[in-house]
Amino acid sequence: MRHQPLGERLALFSDLYELTMAASYFEAEKFEEATFSLFIRQYPSDRAYFVAAGLEEVLRYLETIRFSEADLAYLESTGLFKPRFLDYLKDLRFTGEVYALPEGSIFFKDEPILEVTGPIIEAQLVETFIINAINFQTLIATKASRSSHIAGPRRLVDFSMRRTQGVDAGLKVARASYLAGFIGTSNVLAGKLYEIPIYGTMAHSYITSFEHELDAFRAFARDFPKNTILLIDTYDNIVGAKKAIQVAQEMAARGEKLRGVRLDSGDMAAISIAVRRLFQEAGLDYVQIFASGGFDEFKIARVLEAGGQIDAFGVGTKMGVSADAPYFDIAYKLVKYGTRPVMKLSTGKVTLVDKKQVFRRFDDQGQMQEDTIALRDETIAEATPLLSKVMEKGQLIRPVPSLKDSREFFLQEFARLPEKFKVLHQPPPYPVNISPALQELEGRVEHEIQVTELGQV
Repeated sequence: MRHQPLGERLALFSDLYELTMAASYFEAEKFEEATFSLFIRQYPSDRAYFVAAGLEEVLRYLETIRFSEADLAYLESTGLFKPRFLDYLKDLRFTGEVYALPEGSIFFKDEPILEVTGPIIEAQLVETFIINAINFQTLIATKASRSSHIAGPRRLVDFSMRRTQGVDAGLKVARASYLAGFIGTSNVLAGKLYEIPIYGTMAHSYITSFEHELDAFRAFARDFPKNTILLIDTYDNIVGAKKAIQVAQEMAARGEKLRGVRLDSGDMAAISIAVRRLFQEAGLDYVQIFASGGFDEFKIARVLEAGGQIDAFGVGTKMGVSADAPYFDIAYKLVKYGTRPVMKLSTGKVTLVDKKQVFRRFDDQGQMQEDTIALRDETIAEATPLLSKVMEKGQLIRPVPSLKDSREFFLQEFARLPEKFKVLHQPPPYPVNISPALQELEGRVEHEIQVTELGQV
């Protein structure tokens, strides 16, 4: 069966008001070019940066968005739309352009993640999907990056899929966490779809299905001699560790090596210290300790601060749902229509007008120093522009980087973010400025609105 492109499958993945606005634009013959800007208004508690993710999915959607006959029949059945508008949708394609931050980019509040320019109906209709795709993957990549940072050289594996909010979320978490530094996932389908390394051990049910714990260990070591990681906490961690040592010695006699043991409950720091000592005393320094069970950046930090002897972590639910910050205040707002820059003046939700660029300065050590949000056609001396054109006339300008390449880009970017912005509690705000030219235009547009719409002089 032919795989149906993303945009064909999800043309109706839209809030109703996107379609009613589009129908009204159509009736008013509003077809001029519009620019919409996607940005995050505020940081959640204890965060000072974001990690951009989800762009590849957005671009695949924009390239292939189509309204099928079944979609149009459904819209007709609602009784909301006139036949002429439905005929228009039949041939609708995205023909605009997109400027965006590369996936893996570090960015900050109010900075555009991407800007979409095209005929207003096209640029309006894609709003819901773009927000959904970028918000969720950016949310998870940002959360995962914090765990990666706190873990230091220790490896992290995504264990979240059982408790994420649906199948699609489970896949996207695996992708976003790998982008943000995890080494892989337990999610086999994600491994196939995104070419992410897959990892796994065993469940407690496997242990309890055998009459004796040692029998389970021996069976698994026999069946997976190159990837034997034994879950040792089913009955007692220390007793389980001693049985694992016995199996490790039996494997060594066969010319094999026990890869590791997994802790899944109890005082992780104290238990890992005791288990490490047992393996060292047995001359099995190469056996690694893997820990799972409620980990995120905060629990990893607590365990390591307590001296935990852990080589790798399975990070699951709290990362997969971004438990401490389950949403971002993300918005997709019209900033220009035709030749007219536009803005909102709603309390707490004022928008930055017109097409924009973000420029970044670095210090002498190559660390991020400050950003400036400017107009698209500005240049700022000794500063690097961050947004680049990725789509023109509805088509990709160049191939989308692979997930592996985006991951490497993130690691390079993250290394250039000063440590003070990575701390887990109360990081300082990163300096983001508004260019004088953008400030001047912002002030002029605001004054015009005050005069024409609010009757102020």
